[in-house]
Amino acid sequence: MKKMLYIFAFLSFTVGFSQEKTACDLLREGNEFYKQQQFKKAETAYKKALDKNPKYNKAAYNLGNAKYQQKKQKEALQQYETLAKTAQDKFDKARNFHNAGNTYMQQKQYEKAIESYKNALRNNSKDDETRYNYALAKELLKKQQQKNKDKKDKKDKKDNKDKKDNKDKKKDQDKKDNKKDGDKDKKDDQEKDNQNKDDQKEGDKDKKDQDKNGDPNKPNQDKKDQKEQPKPQPGKLSPQQVQQLLEAMQNEEKKTQKKVNAQKARRNRTIKQEKDW
Repeated sequence: MKKMLYIFAFLSFTVGFSQEKTACDLLREGNEFYKQQQFKKAETAYKKALDKNPKYNKAAYNLGNAKYQQKKQKEALQQYETLAKTAQDKFDKARNFHNAGNTYMQQKQYEKAIESYKNALRNNSKDDETRYNYALAKELLKKQQQKNKDKKDKKDKKDNKDKKDNKDKKKDQDKKDNKKDGDKDKKDDQEKDNQNKDDQKEGDKDKKDQDKNGDPNKPNQDKKDQKEQPKPQPGKLSPQQVQQLLEAMQNEEKKTQKKVNAQKARRNRTIKQEKDW
């Protein structure tokens, strides 16, 4: 970018040392400091000139240039834009718009720089320096937009990758959680099966003990005897009935024998008592 700033310069005139400096004197003094790149002193001289004559547009314009050279872009920009609006001469307007464009370029505000250069060309279409800066600003804006786009695409790509990674991590975590829950359910089922087996073993043991010791709810009895004792059959006498019958027959036989014996005894007694007449 061509950074040349338009400066109003005036020829020096012989002034008496006793005479007070005028606004023009202070302007020339500021210009001398500006040429020597003593921009702070130049700024002071231009301000003094404006104190003498607040409507001294030449001093106001050069004041903006002195601030620009000191990197005081905000103050310089305010100076140029104010003068561009109030200037009556088109060339004065074009100079202020041109320098405003340069200030925006320093701040990398290329869209505003382009607009300032456009305004400068509207007031002075033959200014080749402004036309060059205008083309440069458009090129820099294009590169800036592409850079911002690439930066945004890179950020979007990174965000998408982060989202995908987070999604994959969540998916893996869900798998781990599901596997963990499945293992826990499997373990619970195994424990339940083991408990059922233990309960079944305990039940079998109780049943075995019950078979061995008998049912506590039934009277105590010898199951072996019960098993070996024959069941009574229809039309047959049970061993108990036979035994009872034998005992009854024996008792009856004893009674009969007792009667026979009694009769014999009576018979014998009769014979013995019979008298011999």
